[in-house]
Amino acid sequence: MTGFHRYPYRPIDGRPSYTWPNGTRLAVYLGLNLETFRFGDGLGAELAPGGPAPDVLNYGWRDYGNRVGAFRMLELFESHGLPTSVLLNSAIYDDCPGLAEAFRARGDEILGHGRSNAERQGTLPEDAERALIAEATAALTTREGRHPRGWLGPWISESPQTPDLLQEAGYTFLLDWCMDDQPVWMRTRGGRILSVPYPQEVNDIPAIVGRKMGGDAFAALIVDHFDEMLEQSETMPLVMGIALHPYIMGQPHRLRHLRRALDHILAHRDRIWITRAGAIADHVLTLPDGTVPDFRSA
Repeated sequence: MTGFHRYPYRPIDGRPSYTWPNGTRLAVYLGLNLETFRFGDGLGAELAPGGPAPDVLNYGWRDYGNRVGAFRMLELFESHGLPTSVLLNSAIYDDCPGLAEAFRARGDEILGHGRSNAERQGTLPEDAERALIAEATAALTTREGRHPRGWLGPWISESPQTPDLLQEAGYTFLLDWCMDDQPVWMRTRGGRILSVPYPQEVNDIPAIVGRKMGGDAFAALIVDHFDEMLEQSETMPLVMGIALHPYIMGQPHRLRHLRRALDHILAHRDRIWITRAGAIADHVLTLPDGTVPDFRSA
């Protein structure tokens, strides 16, 4: 940790205890990534090793998520009464008209996720990164009628200045960090910004694209993770995020496994708080200083 200054080392055991708004200790949220990519240029997840540009195979696979998979997932969430935190590339508004609006119509929160997933923000000079954040924020503010409160960098990409720039741009929480199972305050040059846990294990890209897990194995991972966290939460508040991408989990053969995993979680609805990332951040803001790890209480 030498030279690291964003958050303090505070082991999870021995921290102050609290409960979520409904009196439970396990908060569960779905982080749905709605992403767009450039044809023949820029970054993009690959189902198979890409060929020369334009990479029609992988571009078409990713575009399936926005044309089909996202709407199948929306139907699943709607039928199960599940809220979602939508992590939105701002270019979705122009590239996929009606997609973001479909999730807005059911009351889902829309959070910032850069302009597109064809680029990383962490490799940019500070002025260029500031401009990227400003452009994406302006688009979301205009289309949603409110400033987005949370941000996930495209490709979980951060520069050394990213938390500072997000706090200065009016964000109250970010989702890039996977170092804890509880929210943690991060230091910025202008004040504080809250880190809400976002998963890199319960995340379909690392699991399915990276580790080549099948849909059934990923669903079993969700169930096992949930069952263990539910037991652990008997003594402390915890957050379980589930990170999903429509071009992966919106495929019919994987969607069926996801449905079973969500059915399992919902069977314990009375013991958990099914919520959105923004509501988790809102609740933390009501807690006394020192409850959530912070340099000021280290």
